[in-house]
Amino acid sequence: MGKIIAVVNQKGGVGKTTTAVNLTAALTELGLKILLCDFDPQANATSGMGVDKRTIRYSAYDVTINSVPWDQAVVHTRFGDVLPSTADLAGAAVELIGQTHRELQLEKALHLAREHYDLIFIDCPPSLEMLTLNGLCAADAILIPVQCEYFALEGLSDLMSTLRMVKRRLNPRLEIFGVALTMYDGRTNFSAQVAQEVRRHFPGKVFAAVIPRNIRLAEAPSHGLPVTAYDRSSRGSAAYRAMAEEIKSKL
Repeated sequence: MGKIIAVVNQKGGVGKTTTAVNLTAALTELGLKILLCDFDPQANATSGMGVDKRTIRYSAYDVTINSVPWDQAVVHTRFGDVLPSTADLAGAAVELIGQTHRELQLEKALHLAREHYDLIFIDCPPSLEMLTLNGLCAADAILIPVQCEYFALEGLSDLMSTLRMVKRRLNPRLEIFGVALTMYDGRTNFSAQVAQEVRRHFPGKVFAAVIPRNIRLAEAPSHGLPVTAYDRSSRGSAAYRAMAEEIKSKL
């Protein structure tokens, strides 16, 4: 049975979607069967995997709100499978309010899917609200991208409080799978200091592979490609492939 990992950080711009997309592609390249569930209404992970949102018949919204079977919504790509998102998902939080067990709707939708994959990533919105709560309840563990910049740890206490609450009340199996250091600038002492501080806060949980600031990482989504396909020789591609090797060894 496949493991479900929610990629989550309530701060925007930390490389959350970039991490979800490129780990999906890199692990698929290593021979694992991966599903990326885009549970962010911005749908950046969907387009980043090369899926044209205009051609989507069903999305994560339909699977969660309208009980459409997960396999009818999945889009197959050469970089891995995608459960796509659309802007409709933005209204899901409101629609879920009136439902019984509203925080467990995504778990219910993905329950059968996990039998078909080695790993399922959930790309959560950059906030701690109903959609993210659904992601945390569906997941076995979380992966936290943390940017190596000022205020990197700001807000993580809120995330940890939410994690403890979900683990205590709703999902006792939830744990931290790993912490990914992103946007690392090797030219500055400051990035090294932030990385050291994150490792101190999360002993034994921080991946050895560090994701650098890299222009190819920024360019790849505009071409609808993971960086591993857009520029395989780039530092960003090498870093995500190294992180994928770490994840495969942990699995």
